[in-house]
Amino acid sequence: MPKSDLLYMQICSKIEGQIKNNILNTGNKLPSLRVICREHGVSMSTALQSYFHLEKKGLIESRPQSGYFVAYTSRQFPAQPATSKPLLTSGEEDIENIISNFTRNSADAKLLLSSGVPALNMMPEAKLNKAMVQAMRELPGSGLVYDHKGNDKLKIQIARRSLLWGGNLKPSEIIPTSGCMDALSFSMMALAKPGDTIGVESPVFYGILQLARSIGLNVLELPTNAITGIEIPALKKALEGKKINLCLIVSNFSNPLGCLVPDEHKKEIVRLLEKHNVPLIEDDVYGDIFYGESRPTTCKAYDESGNVVWCGSYSKTLAPGYRVGWVAPGKFMEKIERTKRYHSVSCNSLSHEAIANFLENGRYDNHLWKLRQTLQANSLKFLKCIGEHFPKGTKVSRPQGGFFLWVEMDKAIDATKLYDKAILHKVSIAPGPMYTLQKQYQNCFRLNFGLIWNDKVEAALKLLGRLAKEMV
Repeated sequence: MPKSDLLYMQICSKIEGQIKNNILNTGNKLPSLRVICREHGVSMSTALQSYFHLEKKGLIESRPQSGYFVAYTSRQFPAQPATSKPLLTSGEEDIENIISNFTRNSADAKLLLSSGVPALNMMPEAKLNKAMVQAMRELPGSGLVYDHKGNDKLKIQIARRSLLWGGNLKPSEIIPTSGCMDALSFSMMALAKPGDTIGVESPVFYGILQLARSIGLNVLELPTNAITGIEIPALKKALEGKKINLCLIVSNFSNPLGCLVPDEHKKEIVRLLEKHNVPLIEDDVYGDIFYGESRPTTCKAYDESGNVVWCGSYSKTLAPGYRVGWVAPGKFMEKIERTKRYHSVSCNSLSHEAIANFLENGRYDNHLWKLRQTLQANSLKFLKCIGEHFPKGTKVSRPQGGFFLWVEMDKAIDATKLYDKAILHKVSIAPGPMYTLQKQYQNCFRLNFGLIWNDKVEAALKLLGRLAKEMV
C-alpha cells in the first residue's frame, strides 16, 4: 500500500474513532484542510482524500464556504439486538417450505438485499480471468485431469496466510474442497453419526441447519450475543449435561448476526470443548473481511490438541462460482480425508489453480483492502438509512466485518409477510425464521450490504421502512 494511502487512513481512523466514541458529535465542525495538513505534515491532496473517504462513509459532510461537519454519529444508529434466547432443546420446526419459497421468488427480484455474497462488480473479474487463462496453460491437459490430492500451490498459499491469524499450518495439513459447504459437510459426516446432536449459534445460517438435518443430526441452538457471539455459560452447561456430540461456530463476523467472538472467548471455547472431548468445526469464511487494523484470530490458533477443524473458502471474498474452499482437520485428518474421497472424486482443478495463481501474485490483499473499505462504508450508510426510515424501536446489529445486518423489528411486524410485500416491488430480504429450527425470529430479517451503494439501494431501504411502518 502506498505511503500516502497509509497517511490518509491514519487521519481517517483518528477522526472516525472520535466520532464513534462521541467525542465529536453531529454538527461539530472539523478542522480545516489547512489545519489537517499542518498538524499531520501531509499534502493537501492527502488531507482531501481523508475527508473524501469519511464523506463517502456518510460520517461527515461538506458545506459550501463553511467547511466540513460531522453528519452522523453512533448515537443516531439503531440499538443493537439483545442476546438470543432459544430453547435449550433440539428444534423441530420445518424451514424447508420457507426456504423454497424464498429461493423461488427471490430469483425474480431486481434488488437482492438477501444475497449471501457481495455483488459481482466488487470482484476482480478481469484479473481472475487472466489467472484462469494462466491455469489452463500450466495445468496438465489444460485442467482436464482429475486432481485427487488437492492443488499443492493452493495449499501452500492457504498455509502462508494462516500466519495472519496466529496459525502456523503446513500445506500437508490442508484438504482443498469445492467451497466451504463441502468442507463443513465432510467434517460433519466424519465426526458425527445420525442421531447425534450438534451445538450451533442462534440464529445461524440456514444452510448449516439444512446440512445437519440432511445427515440425521439433531440441532441444539445456543444463546448468542450480537456482538460477542455464542454465550459461553450456555455452551458450558450443554457440555456438562452431555447434550452435544459436536459443535460448530462461525467465529468471525457470523451469518446472519455479524458477531465477532473475542480472543478470550475463543480460548475458553477451545478449552471447554477439548476438556469434554467434543470436536469443534470452525467456519471462518468471513475472517478476511475485517474492518479493524488486523485480521481477527481464530479458535484454531488456540488449538493444541488438533480438536479444532478449521474451514474456509474464497467464495465470500473473491470468486463465489469458483467453489474453492478447504478444511484443516487437525487430528481428524484421516477421517475427513476418507469422507471427502467417498463423496467427492476431485476438486475443480482449473478454478483451484486459478485462485492459487491469484494469491501467489499478491493481488488478493490489494483486492481485500478495497473490498473492506467499500463494505465498511456501506454498513454505515445502511445503519443511517434504517435509523431514519424504519419504525421506531427497530434494532440492528453493528458488525465489525463481513457484509450482513440482522434487523429486529417490533413484535407486531411479521418478517415473512414483509418479505412477501417487498418481493412485489422486486426487492428481496431474508426472513428471520429461516435461521432457526424453533419458532422464533418472526420479526427479524437479514440484509446484505455488499452492494454498490446508489439511489436504487437507498430507495429499496426506504421502501422496506415504509412497508414495515404500515404493518405496525
